[in-house]
Amino acid sequence: MIRKKGFFISLEGIEGTGKTTQARILAERLGGEGYEVVLTREPGGTVISDRIREILLMPDHREMSPMTELLLYNAARVQHLTEKILPSVRAGKVVITDRFTDSTIAYQSYARGIDPGLIASLDALATGGLRPDLTLLFDLDVETGLRRNRGARKVDRFELEDIEFHRKVRDGYLRIAETEPRRVRMVDASLPAGEVSARVWEIVAAEIRDRTGCAAG
Repeated sequence: MIRKKGFFISLEGIEGTGKTTQARILAERLGGEGYEVVLTREPGGTVISDRIREILLMPDHREMSPMTELLLYNAARVQHLTEKILPSVRAGKVVITDRFTDSTIAYQSYARGIDPGLIASLDALATGGLRPDLTLLFDLDVETGLRRNRGARKVDRFELEDIEFHRKVRDGYLRIAETEPRRVRMVDASLPAGEVSARVWEIVAAEIRDRTGCAAG
């Protein structure tokens, strides 16, 4: 396990949960409380990782094999960790990432059907066993999530998958939450955005207080 300082938060969820907006709101509030905050995303977060992101999400790459997809995600993650996440956490900053390893488990294992043992082995190689201090899982029924996303922005390759694929992703996330309840905290993404933000802050402020002994807000 990689030793680390700082505080590392990941936000997870199916398409259309609003987690990207909530990540920005959380970063702004923590910054307002005096924390040094790094807001990032996966795949992406660095120039190299963003190039890999383009390959992964382009709608016309429908022929990409699940194994190619898995390896590309891990390649992007290694660069992201090396260049941004680890230096920031070691410097005592709060790192907030929109997606991390739980996305790989939910999408590539539960939805794509890749052997979980293989995914775990690749993850150990890519991350050294690093896990976020806190993961916020934004849960929402699949139909609502896809409806929210419809026409909102440019469609990526995953949004073109059928509804059963997205149901498997959600089931994967829920199983992760069941097995790691201390790290993974559920947030009801069907609530109004303001209520979601309030719940997120309640969880994060308590975690920072418990882990660091310093009150947030």
